[in-house]
Order: sequence, then structure tokens, then C-alpha cells
Amino acid sequence: MIRIDNNLTPQSLLDSISRMWELSAARIRSIESTCTPDVGTPVFTIDGQYQSQGWTEWTQGFQFGSAILQFDAIDDCEFLEIGRKNTFERMTSHLTHIGVHDHGFNNVSTYGNLRRLMLEGRIDQNDAELSCYELALKVSGAVQALRWSETCNGDGYIYSFNGPHSLFSDTVRSARALVLSHILGHRLMGENDEPINLLDRAIQHIRSTARYNVYYGEGRDTWDVPGRVVHESIFNTNDGRYRCPGTQQGYSPFTTWTRGLAWVVAGYPEQLEFLQTIDDAELEPFGGRDEIETLMLKAARVTCDFYIEQTPTDGVPYWDTGAPGLVHLGDYLDRPSDPFNEHEPVDSSAAAIASQGLIRLGQFLSARGNEDGARYLQAGLSVLRTLLSEPYLSVEGQHQGLLLHTIYHQPRGWDHVPDGSKIARGESCMWGDYHLREVALLVQRLANDDPYYTFFGPA
Repeated sequence: MIRIDNNLTPQSLLDSISRMWELSAARIRSIESTCTPDVGTPVFTIDGQYQSQGWTEWTQGFQFGSAILQFDAIDDCEFLEIGRKNTFERMTSHLTHIGVHDHGFNNVSTYGNLRRLMLEGRIDQNDAELSCYELALKVSGAVQALRWSETCNGDGYIYSFNGPHSLFSDTVRSARALVLSHILGHRLMGENDEPINLLDRAIQHIRSTARYNVYYGEGRDTWDVPGRVVHESIFNTNDGRYRCPGTQQGYSPFTTWTRGLAWVVAGYPEQLEFLQTIDDAELEPFGGRDEIETLMLKAARVTCDFYIEQTPTDGVPYWDTGAPGLVHLGDYLDRPSDPFNEHEPVDSSAAAIASQGLIRLGQFLSARGNEDGARYLQAGLSVLRTLLSEPYLSVEGQHQGLLLHTIYHQPRGWDHVPDGSKIARGESCMWGDYHLREVALLVQRLANDDPYYTFFGPA
């Protein structure tokens, strides 16, 4: 269980965050010089050097989005130029990519961040450039909404790259692309010019994820542990009926792959924040504010509680809560994580994602006078403190990664196992580095009383 430090404040982490940005700058420059278009999109490191994988290029938005976040944090226009130039030159194909569920990752991290910075007045106002960002986001949300399957109860979901039968927990964050497109006044047009409301599809997807991918201890199956998350839910596409849990990157459909958990932990609080920008009347056709927020808050709280309870004391989880080697680690939840053990790897990228969700849920609840908000905020800050120090922060000058001891795909053995080790360790990934930067920016803004950082920008 995470040992929550109630004395931490955002201000108390500023020195560590500043050090992280110094290390981050060198990593971004190094990646920009070596990861050229001809070698593909960097995904994870091997011996400290970023490698491509030739999968779906789902990490490219994190690559260029990291440079944009770097500018946001330290006001160095070198990084703005890296992020903006590469967004214009290399991200357009992602806007109309109908074969992936990653629009919330790739396009919100690039076009979305650039739009946000302009609306915040952080970069010069340029109406033509802003129109370009907003057109890109309109297209991205509509294209993402095309990957649509219906369930037997009248809802639906954005299906994963596995096909129309597959609902991934990751995709709760793809809903960001739909709601951004919606607030920009866009809609998807279907057969016979039938308009498809993107907010409606986002809410349906969020509701389906909460219903099928999150467990609440209500007797759904033998392993219905409150807060447990499955990576994937499988449906019969002939009639839309739910069939069973599944996983691609976890150990078992009946255990919790911790990065899948983290996507849910981060996804629901940020959507709760977004809903505050929508009028009550606009939500009425989709169930009304009370029903939607109650469902989302229930999913957010139960998964955040599970993360806190099922993670070692320093806030960094092992890659799956049911990984078979954990039995050899004894009371591993009662002590700090050990990335150098001989049995199971940790996944610090899950911690970086989850820390942001914990902080956002804490802010959301505290703003409504709920005393539980402080617990989640302090838990998130406690996790971040761990990630901003060794052995998780990468301080070795030649290493291109920022966050060490991340895991991509343990079942397929894609992660690098160094000589002398029995498990993968010591490496970084694009999403881990990006989300460490993102949560650091969030906390830095809180500490400095700057505008609150959201994916949708100023209302």
C-alpha cells in the first residue's frame, strides 16, 4: 500500500521538478538528433538508446508532445520549434488514421497542446495557425469516432486495433479526441447525411468502459475485486453482448495489468474536469449531469483506491497485480518497489500515468468540499516524488530516456533484459517519459498558482 506523505506540497517538489526539466532538455535534444524520420518512431530504449518498433507509430505524439511540454515548463523556444515543426511535418497522417485507437495519444498531445498554449496566451496569437490546430482536432475526433461498435444495451465503444469485438481500457483517454472535436463545433456525418454527436459517442464509450472494464465488488464474477481493471473486454459483434474479459499485455484476464489500471485512473478524473465546461442542458439527452458524473466518479474513486492499496509503499507498481513471480517477493506491498529483483519487473510508466489521475481526482473532490480529496492529492504527490528521484529518474548522461524501469509488453518479451539480470529493467519508453513531464507540469503549475493544466485548455 502506498505510504502517503501528508506533508508534501506542490511547492516542496519544485526543486526536483526543475532538476527533471534540466535532464529532460538533454534527452529531447538527443532524440531529435538521432530519431530521424528514416529510422521510425521511437518507442522504447535498449541499452539507453531509443528504438522504433514499426507497430502503429502510436508513440509519435508523445515524442513531439514532450518538446511542447518542455517549452511550456521552461519557456525555451527551441523546444516549441521542435514540437511545432514536427507536428506540421510529421503528424498529419495520424489525423486520418482509421486503423488505431490512439488519436487521444497522438493528436491531443501535439495539436491539442499547441492549441492550448495559444489559447492560454503562452505563444503568439495567430488565427491561421489556430485554425489549423482546430481543424486537425475536429478531423481527429471524427475519425476516431468511426471505430464504433454497439452493445446490446444501447451503448457503444471505440474499438481497439484488435477489432470491433475489443474494448481496451487504454481508449478511455481516446475520448479526449472526441470531446475536443465536439467543443469545436464538429460532428461526424453518416449515411444519408445523418449527424453523429461526438459528445454522445464519448459518453457512451466512457460509460461502457466503466461498466465492463472496471470492477466494483458487486459479485460480477469470482474475481470481482473493487477497483480491479481488465485490459480488454470482448463482445459478440453479432448481437453486441458482452462475452468475457481479456488481455493483450497483462498476465491474465482475471488479474490487473497495472498500466491498463493507470489509463483508467487518469482518464476519468480528466473527463470529470471536462464535464464542468458543458452546460447541464447539453448533457440531458445523454442521461443528465448527475447520472454521468456519478458513474464517472464511481469508476475514478474505486480504481484510485485499488491503485493505492495494491501498489508498493513508494507508489511504483509491478507490471501486473497477479504476475506469477510476485509470490517469491514476500510482502512486496509493505515495502518500496524493487526494480532490481529477480522475479518480476516494475512498470514506472504506470506510476507516471496514475500519479496524474490521483492528483486530478484530489483536486476535483477538494473543489467540491469533499475531504477525501486531500488523500488522493497527497497520494499522487507521493508517487511523483518517487519518480523524480533515483533509481527511477534517469541521471546518466548517455541514456536517452527520462523515466527508468518501464515495461512495454511483458508477455511478448519485447522489453530489454540486460546482461546479468533475469528481468527487464533499466529502460524507458515514450509514454512514460511524456507522462512524467505532464504530471510534473501539472504540479509545477499548481505550485506557482499558474492556470490549471487541462487537455482542453481554457474554457
